[in-house]
Amino acid sequence: MADGLATKIVLAARPNGKPTDKDFHIEKFPIPQPGAKELLLQTHYLSLDPYMRGRMDDKKSYAPPLQIGDVITGESVAEVIASNIPDFSIGDQVLAYTGWQTHSLSNGKGLRKIDPNVAPVTTRLGVLGMPGFTAYYGLHMIGQPKVGETVVVAAASGAVGSVVGQLAKLAGARSVGIAGGQEKCKFVKDVLRFDAVIDHKSPNFEQELAAACPSGIDVYFENVGGHIWQTVLPLLNKFARIPVCGLISQYNGVPSEDLKNSVAYTMRLVLTKSLTIRGFINSDFLEYYPDFLEMVGNAIKSGEIKYKEDIVEGIEKAPKAFIGMLEGNNFGKLIVKI
Repeated sequence: MADGLATKIVLAARPNGKPTDKDFHIEKFPIPQPGAKELLLQTHYLSLDPYMRGRMDDKKSYAPPLQIGDVITGESVAEVIASNIPDFSIGDQVLAYTGWQTHSLSNGKGLRKIDPNVAPVTTRLGVLGMPGFTAYYGLHMIGQPKVGETVVVAAASGAVGSVVGQLAKLAGARSVGIAGGQEKCKFVKDVLRFDAVIDHKSPNFEQELAAACPSGIDVYFENVGGHIWQTVLPLLNKFARIPVCGLISQYNGVPSEDLKNSVAYTMRLVLTKSLTIRGFINSDFLEYYPDFLEMVGNAIKSGEIKYKEDIVEGIEKAPKAFIGMLEGNNFGKLIVKI
């Protein structure tokens, strides 16, 4: 049985705009011991994702907000190091919602066993996990790209956007990515093999995006919102489809007055262009998860889908890495190695 101290990171204060180090607190606590029908998990890899920022605000959403003192929510790859449940053995690797902590107890519900021989276990937090499934479901079930259509995705070098663009190409569509900075754009074009990529930091962003989409945009996969959405909007074709999975540019505060005043303009184009805009939470559609694993898993093995991970070592570095992610500092799926 494990003895000693564990580490957890809790919400110390609700962020006012951008999170700061003061909004997080690192605490030590005794490693818990499993009771009857319980497991003790040791976290090896922790996923950092934009949705966590919304959970820090005291607002009604699709999931309850964190309370002050709560462990920061998050999915992880963990190892069973003690078990009082027959279905789990010591040494099993599992996908779990442990949050930002090194050790945790579980009753086994919601855990998914991981076979490390199939793919690196970290992929279950990225390309073969929640981000990849978000891309798969949002693109295929809502975007429904057709051969020859143009699919545009923002945050194209990220964990979700990178998969969206590659799946669009496999569907026979033309894939256009939007990323920030020359290094990320080069990766999207040369490694992920998008048909075109535009740097949203370019002073000529609007003109360059229009030039990259001479026939307009049929599917826009929304990850960012803000200025990028405003630039995409006039280029959308009639009957365009817009899966909305994130609005990372707006997570740290209230949208500007310009964005508030754009609602009427947006709704007018929704009407005149017969646009379909649908938000979705991937956990509502888990019945499609096995199909996703088969398709994307095979595409990774064949080399048709590539991925990039940005791994930071040490749980104490999670807050700084998370803050940087919200500003676009990560390159690929952001993971903390415990």
